[in-house]
Amino acid sequence: MSNVKHPAARRSGLRTWGLYLLALTAWVTGVIALALMGLLVCSSMTWSEVTPLYMFLIWVRDYLPFVGAVVVLVGWVVISYFFIARPARDVQLLLDAAADLASPSDTPIRLPASLQSAEVQLNLVRQQALRTAQAAREAEQRKNDLVVYLAHDLKTPLTSVLGYLTLLRDEPQLSEPLRRRYTDIALNKAQRLEDLINEFFDITRFSLTHLELTRREIDLTRLLEQLESEFEPVLARRRLHCELHLPPQLKLVCDPDKLARVFDNLLNNACHYAYPDTAVTLHGAVEDGWVVLTMENAGSHIPPEKLSRMFEQFFRLDSSRGTEGGNAGLGLAIAKEIVEAHGGTIEAASEGESIRFTVRLPVS
Repeated sequence: MSNVKHPAARRSGLRTWGLYLLALTAWVTGVIALALMGLLVCSSMTWSEVTPLYMFLIWVRDYLPFVGAVVVLVGWVVISYFFIARPARDVQLLLDAAADLASPSDTPIRLPASLQSAEVQLNLVRQQALRTAQAAREAEQRKNDLVVYLAHDLKTPLTSVLGYLTLLRDEPQLSEPLRRRYTDIALNKAQRLEDLINEFFDITRFSLTHLELTRREIDLTRLLEQLESEFEPVLARRRLHCELHLPPQLKLVCDPDKLARVFDNLLNNACHYAYPDTAVTLHGAVEDGWVVLTMENAGSHIPPEKLSRMFEQFFRLDSSRGTEGGNAGLGLAIAKEIVEAHGGTIEAASEGESIRFTVRLPVS
């Protein structure tokens, strides 16, 4: 863009200076022509030597170089004001308007008519800054609200764990089935507590760390098969199963640990929102130097206004579920950040009762 704008600015500057020199030349020429014409007219007329006008004209004739220089100087000052002082004032107005962008307000920027295009551009920048600041405030508020919810929810499983462990300690005569039941409940609550703590770590990592990749060549098919195997217990609890449709090998240069987190988050998302007794399918192929992976599951239709926000920080598809689902609203945002750091893209689509995520990654 700078290569286009700078030559235009130089041409505009040269045109301004050309007009300035032309105006000065015209003024000097006009003064000289007026002086010569005045001499011719005055010499052809009969004057009375005692009239003030005659005496003034005689004085002008005697000091014509001085009078001419004064008239030229006055004209030069006036012309310079219009060509130099006014642009300098406009530059100062632009600087003041640009300073206002540091702390944008709802009051629009106003500039003279000669700076109309600059006014439009500055107001566009101001509106974008206001939108960005508002989005940052909303994200911060969502994060703060989520931390409060998580902190509150930590108490419930912790209280249950302590309660059942106390029963197991204080009641040595408990029957084996009851002891096993209390142990299972305490274990489930402890796992829920672990999930909530992991969400705290997700928030902290997403807010405070800078994403750095350690790339190496891997077989993505093998990574996804291993990930699917690890997810089998989670899928089984939700009455789901995963179907992989991958080529024997998918060679890819990437950060395997971070890329595993992408598909871990996508599978975790599918587990929360897929219909029970359905399949989560994952297709993979190489297309024109890109690895294209598509994960699809059956679930409730996602309206366009929510679909467009799927990858926002702390956005949860079903906010009424609070933190009960173990979803801090960061999984897809983290997945998007990792995929884009690899030079790829990730998209979400919802057609009928089918939800589809498409990940595109450059092979190398």
